Amino acid sequence: PSPAVRRQGPGRLPKKGLREALKAAAATHSARRLQLWFQDEARIGQKGRTAHRWWERGQRPAGLCDKRFTSAYLYAAVCPASGADFALVMPTVSTTAMSLFLDGFSRSLEPDVQAVLVLDQAGWHGSRTLVVPDNITLVPLPPYSPELNPVERVWLYLRERFLSHRLLDDYDDIVQACCDAWNALTATPERLRSLTSYPWLPCVNA
Repeated sequence: PSPAVRRQGPGRLPKKGLREALKAAAATHSARRLQLWFQDEARIGQKGRTAHRWWERGQRPAGLCDKRFTSAYLYAAVCPASGADFALVMPTVSTTAMSLFLDGFSRSLEPDVQAVLVLDQAGWHGSRTLVVPDNITLVPLPPYSPELNPVERVWLYLRERFLSHRLLDDYDDIVQACCDAWNALTATPERLRSLTSYPWLPCVNA
């Protein structure tokens, strides 16, 4: 059965930081195991990018770069401690799309888990109409601090390894490219843990 849901905004990050947010979640959901997750979205589209390539010294390498504008959005949540992940490709960023993502993410969790999901303060993350399942606790990052979100490194890795120097004919090709790139990354959880295991996370989880 689908989990109970409630309408709420993510509130504010306590002044003492993420550790206090985890303690508060543990006190509220004492019968569940806490898992720390991070979430973000990335726009992937035809307007591609170039990246560094191995090439002969003194020569400029050839590379494909599209200039069209069709795009999709890759929503992802990762658990640095375990390498677990959940991702969906959506046509847009909105409160409705975010609610759908949270519902799917909630269903993917084990029954005894309470996910503490850290995310930025985008408008659709804090909307009063956002539907947040009961087994997810949202914790917003401080403003203008994307460097604190390990998922940012995942986007860089995907773009460098799989999503650069490509021509994507239409929306379906973009969706397929997103799925292929994500599946290639998550086929090895060790890689995902390596990208997202920031040195301060063990201190927060202690």
